[in-house]
Order: sequence, then C-alpha cells, then structure tokens
Amino acid sequence: MRVLIAAELQPLLPSDPLPGYGVEWIPSQEPTPRGDYVAIIPLLSRPIGEGELDGLPNLRVLAQCAVGYDNIDLAAAARRGIPVTNTPDVLTESTADLAWTLILSVARRTKEAQEVLYQDSWTGWSPTQLLGLELNGSTLGIVGAGRIGQAVGRRAVGFGMAVLYSDSEGRPEFEEGVGASRRDLFALLAESDVVSVHVPSTNETRGLFDAVRFSSMKPGALFINTARGDLVDEEALREALDLGRLGGAGLDVFSREPDVPRGLVQHPKVVALPHIGSATTVTRRAMAELAVENAAAVLDGRPPVTPVEL
Repeated sequence: MRVLIAAELQPLLPSDPLPGYGVEWIPSQEPTPRGDYVAIIPLLSRPIGEGELDGLPNLRVLAQCAVGYDNIDLAAAARRGIPVTNTPDVLTESTADLAWTLILSVARRTKEAQEVLYQDSWTGWSPTQLLGLELNGSTLGIVGAGRIGQAVGRRAVGFGMAVLYSDSEGRPEFEEGVGASRRDLFALLAESDVVSVHVPSTNETRGLFDAVRFSSMKPGALFINTARGDLVDEEALREALDLGRLGGAGLDVFSREPDVPRGLVQHPKVVALPHIGSATTVTRRAMAELAVENAAAVLDGRPPVTPVEL
C-alpha cells in the first residue's frame, strides 16, 4: 500500500512518517500520478478533482497540509466516500502575526520609507515626512471572525484599537473577550480604518472585494488580505489605490499564485509577501505532523483529528 506526500514536506517529517506504508514524495508541480495510493498528503498547489480521483481507485483519505482546501473537489471526494482533512488551529497564531506584520507595515508606510533609503534620497528628518496611520484609537474591521480573525482581533486590543467584525454568525465570546462589535459588511467597511480579511474561498466569497466594496470603505482606509487571493478583484483594488480611495494594502495571497499582478505588487502603497502567513518552523512542522496524523487515523480505521465537512 502506497502513500503520496508532497515532497516539500520532507524536511519537516521523519524519514518514514507512516510506517508500514510505502511513502513516495512528489513535488507539487508534478501531475498527480495514477495508481494504488491509499492516502495523499497534498499542498494547496495540487489540484485534485474528478480526473485525479478517477485514477486513484484505492484512495482512502486526502489529508491536506493547509487550513484551506479549495484545491480539492469536495463533492467529487464525497461521492467516492473519501474523507478530506485539513490542518486548522496549529497555524492560527503565526498567521495572525503575519496579518499584523502587514497592518503595521502599511500603516507606517515602511515600503515607501525603505525606498527613500535604497534610492539614497533621504535629506534628513522632517515633521511631515511619510506620515502614517495612528493605530491607537483607530478601528479594525475583521471580515470573518473564525480562529484567525479572532486572533487578529485579540492583538488589536494591545494597540488600543476598537474592533468590529462581520461574520455569518455572532461570536459572543469574541465580543466579550475583546469588546468587539458585530456589523454587516457594508457598515464595517464604512467605519473601519483597517479592514483585515479572514474568510475562506467559496462560491459565495470569490470576488467579494470588488469595486463596490472598495468604494464603500472609509476614505484612506487600509486593506489587508492574508486569506485567499481570489476573494479580491485585484484590478479594482489597484484602481482604488491609484485614485487614492484607499491609503494602502497589505497582501500575502493572490488570485493566480505563483503568478502575481506586477502592477499591484510594485505599487508604492502595497506591501506584498509570497504567501508566508504560516511560515514559521514550529507552525509548518505542526501542520505537516497533523496532516500525517489525520492520514494515519483514517488508514487505521479511526476518525480523523480535523475532518473537513463534506
């Protein structure tokens, strides 16, 4: 019995992560092979749909090494009775830290400030040079108050920010813990100085942030996305920045990764990172280990630790 694991995970796992099974390591850019594999541990970059599953008649589990799973055709897996798992929780804190890295960088215009030094154009201290947003006393709007969204909100308290959130359901513990207030999306956009996005990519959320939403944001507000790139109409975002409707944007995700919209990435008001939200050694190792644990559980006839609802 063979198991297919993303080769990129090899440095994070033991040499034989699933004893008793023949493990094959495959780079994520290579096509999914056909065969008698009983488990696959993929990354987000590996699409798994009807065609791939047709070539895997013995597959018993798809143990995704990521919290997202929009690369997997869940309906196709469900029709075949193949459970899908993911790796939530273990990446919550590191991703929230990265969101705050972007918030601080955009608010204090660090990209523009670095360029002044890189171009050797600094003429000395000035009281009006590169003035940014004072976070203390400002309002953070969180779109999607799940694990990561709430972790971002908790950090806002230390910066003296008011917290709003928009979510499909109320979060009373979050409201009580940080004093957060729930708003519908358009009210949140109108009131927030910083908008941070933390919703999954679904049919309902793809393209959510379009020209209408950006024009509804508070003038000069900052837009932060560490969730999924396809939530955003990137042309509309660039236009909002060019016209000065938004004060800046911080992006860790893009709609067609690894291809990125150069005009947006190179925009002076944009701080862009190559999808490193969970990129700490501790977190990435924990993600890989949880993916293996999920695969082992299913192969042993036990319930997986973190199943995805199909």
